[in-house]
Amino acid sequence: MRAVRLHSLDGPESLVVEEIAVTEPAAGEVLVRLHAAALNHRDLFITRGLYPKIELPVLPGSDGAGEVAALGSGVDGLAVGDAVLMDPMLGWGDDPEMRSPASTILGMPRAGTFAEYVCVPAANVYRKPEHLSMEEAAAIPLGGATAYRALFTKGRLRSGETVLAPGIGGGVQSFVLLFAKRAGARVVVTSSNDEKLARARSLGADVTVNYSTEGWERQVKAAGPIDLAVDSSGGETIARVLGLLRPGGRIVSYGGTHPTATLKMFPLFWNELSLIGSTMGSPNDFHSMLALWTSDLRPAIDRIYALDEILEAMRRMDEAAQFGKIVLRFPKSVDARHRSS
Repeated sequence: MRAVRLHSLDGPESLVVEEIAVTEPAAGEVLVRLHAAALNHRDLFITRGLYPKIELPVLPGSDGAGEVAALGSGVDGLAVGDAVLMDPMLGWGDDPEMRSPASTILGMPRAGTFAEYVCVPAANVYRKPEHLSMEEAAAIPLGGATAYRALFTKGRLRSGETVLAPGIGGGVQSFVLLFAKRAGARVVVTSSNDEKLARARSLGADVTVNYSTEGWERQVKAAGPIDLAVDSSGGETIARVLGLLRPGGRIVSYGGTHPTATLKMFPLFWNELSLIGSTMGSPNDFHSMLALWTSDLRPAIDRIYALDEILEAMRRMDEAAQFGKIVLRFPKSVDARHRSS
């Protein structure tokens, strides 16, 4: 089968498309023939060696959708040909509040979805929402689970509250917008890009603010009290957002593209704010997140690339040029199990 692999940690330019053998499913596993996969910043970070204990070669990719190609022994409830997507969180554990230290995410160290086939535990395989295309379904798993946990499990979002989503445009933040609106919340978003703000309005954002303009915090405050903020970057953004929350408000952080921040403690304790860390979701989170995808909800897709265009796709993510998810599409006629070496 054709797959994207990483043999050195020199950035996305180190990714190569090559032929490798298909792994057949062991007991309790499912082999999925992928129709589409989606990119995450995790994939970019892996190429730069930003995770500990990376063993080369790596076959990245955490998001994907396709059809069941083969079943390992002991797998029930699925059949060859079923349209599916996968929960990329492997081995979460028994505690819904915290993942097991032994848990991993599909795409490292286990071979991921940037390939024509992927082998995953059957417990991680879910039927694709019927109204979604394969490309749309592939966009959902990691970002959707992360946004769901941040908003609902950790953020305790309630209908009628106001949510702030700084830095709208990335995959997870686009899900934050969609899910918050689905839950009956009012949503305020920020970006330095007016085109991204316009796209956010088309998806239901109630207030859009360009944070490159002077006094943008005053514009957010003028929009009304912020009950919950969901942040992905950290740094100066999270420091400023603390000053925008109403007394008793919450901020959930699920990322750190700007890993250091100087926080003023006075507004934190004086206003009795809650600063909460979150990460990918538990199996319960993933199941509940999928239930949101009824016929009137679709993910924001930025662009769709062929597998051979992986470097172009990664560069677009690296430049933060996208709004929503960047997707890879696989040829529908692929029969790689019979031509791999």
